[in-house]
Amino acid sequence: MGEGVPSQLPSCRAAPAAGRPRPILVVLHQEQSTPGRVGRLLRAMGYGLDIRRPRFGDPLPGTMAHHAGAVIFGGPMSANDPDPWIKAEIDWTAVPLREGAPLLGLCLGAQMIARQLGQSVGPHADGHVEVGYYPISPTAAGDALAGEPFPRWVYHWHREGFRLPPGAEALANGTDFECQAFRHGRNAVGLQFHPEVTYAMMSRWIVLGHETACAKNARPVHQHRPDWFLHDAPVARWAGAFLEAWAAGALPPQRAAEAGALRDRRAAGEALVTPM
Repeated sequence: MGEGVPSQLPSCRAAPAAGRPRPILVVLHQEQSTPGRVGRLLRAMGYGLDIRRPRFGDPLPGTMAHHAGAVIFGGPMSANDPDPWIKAEIDWTAVPLREGAPLLGLCLGAQMIARQLGQSVGPHADGHVEVGYYPISPTAAGDALAGEPFPRWVYHWHREGFRLPPGAEALANGTDFECQAFRHGRNAVGLQFHPEVTYAMMSRWIVLGHETACAKNARPVHQHRPDWFLHDAPVARWAGAFLEAWAAGALPPQRAAEAGALRDRRAAGEALVTPM
């Protein structure tokens, strides 16, 4: 889901001025969507935003050499939809993954990365959605990621999910949808939730997505706004610290013991995921 206010953020496809960082590639999926808090924080850090909408014909680069990183945002569509642009965008995620460039997927974006890594994406067996604020359980790796504690309550808007992709490191887990955050390699991160959401965005989603907001297991609509005041501050602090390290390619390496255990399991042929 995306904010329905026209973006006022400029597209920065030209080479950055000397001394300025390369722009961040921002991939949006609706005509009226904006990058919300994530875009505001990145701009405050000095990054230009190269906003592209592949759904409407914008091309994606064949290399990340001219961008500091890429953020793939959410949307009401599914990573399983047959639309050619969905497949093309999932295929494109191989570019930053191959080059080791900072890559961040949010909700649909995380599901696209999971698909690229070989994991299935699908609905909850009992038809549950996550819409509103839900608690999650960060791992030790999640809490160590950004110098700020990983948020314990986060805002969701999705009806599909996935298990930990092959070769990925779990950063946070949930109850209804198992994998809430993961990292692949040092610089690729997928978040099932929406750290970009602002109060205005959330209020608009509730109206435009009212049918989804009333689906099975969704939080009561009247609770979204009070929960924002209860839970948003830790999310905002974490998002700022995380984005600063992520965009600079300065996330900490995976802990040696965990990485070694993962290699041992893979070498032994142990199944790392269970299909949805």
